[in-house]
Amino acid sequence: LNKLIVVGDRLLIRPLSPSKKTRGGLFLPPGYNEKEEIQSGYIIKTGPGYPIPANTEVDEPWKQPSNEAVKYIPLQAKVGDLAIFLQKGAIEIMYHDEKLFIVPQQSVLLLEREEELF
Repeated sequence: LNKLIVVGDRLLIRPLSPSKKTRGGLFLPPGYNEKEEIQSGYIIKTGPGYPIPANTEVDEPWKQPSNEAVKYIPLQAKVGDLAIFLQKGAIEIMYHDEKLFIVPQQSVLLLEREEELF
């Protein structure tokens, strides 16, 4: 996974293995959980965030436009967070026989982080 670069406001998520039983003990048919609208999984990579447009305005004609590096607004999600996200906004990929999701941050509904926030 070190060769993968996540772009923009996207997250790379490893889905949790779905339960094969209901709470009552009934076995679910294959593919049942794949049709659910909400999925969950752990974030394994994040993109840099939302790009901020560079200031290309030159206030004085004699000044040269600056060649600043692109700046980003960082994402709220971090590597290791448990994300609950909308399946509709996710793109499913297979990478080395492993099912992963590429999810834009706007499709994430909830994050669970192990460390204390306060």
